[in-house]
Amino acid sequence: MSEDKLVRVSLEQQENFSFLVRFDDAQIDGLLTDESAPLGKGAGPNPSQLLLAALANCLSASFLFALRKFHNQPGRLRAEAVTRLERDLAGHWHIPKAWVELHLAEGAEQHQQLTRILEQFENFCIVTQSVRAGIEVEVTIKDAQGRVLRGDKSFGAGA
Repeated sequence: MSEDKLVRVSLEQQENFSFLVRFDDAQIDGLLTDESAPLGKGAGPNPSQLLLAALANCLSASFLFALRKFHNQPGRLRAEAVTRLERDLAGHWHIPKAWVELHLAEGAEQHQQLTRILEQFENFCIVTQSVRAGIEVEVTIKDAQGRVLRGDKSFGAGA
């Protein structure tokens, strides 16, 4: 089954290292991005932050969809993402690994089919599945009491 869907963004340099990013089909004027000092002024998120935001957002949306699919009514999810920039053998900065932690607003016992959801939801996150070819992504899920439902107990270990 081959079904292609085109996703498009456009960027226009504003000044120095800041760009206005426009998203097709989005109801916003645009998002200003910028590099941190000394290259830019930090007037907006930088590309590394956008990548982390995309991972956390996609995983959160996939988890929320899966929870609702099994007739759960979760409260507001919260997510955190962290990485450590490292230099590769050629001395260039890269992101070797990202840690994403999702937080339920309630206890695990309040959700139906949670074991099944935890096993499957990540497969439907387009961004995570796409970047995993080059970046290790570790996902942790905790409930409102801080109990680790899936993943590593030490979120961002080494970050």
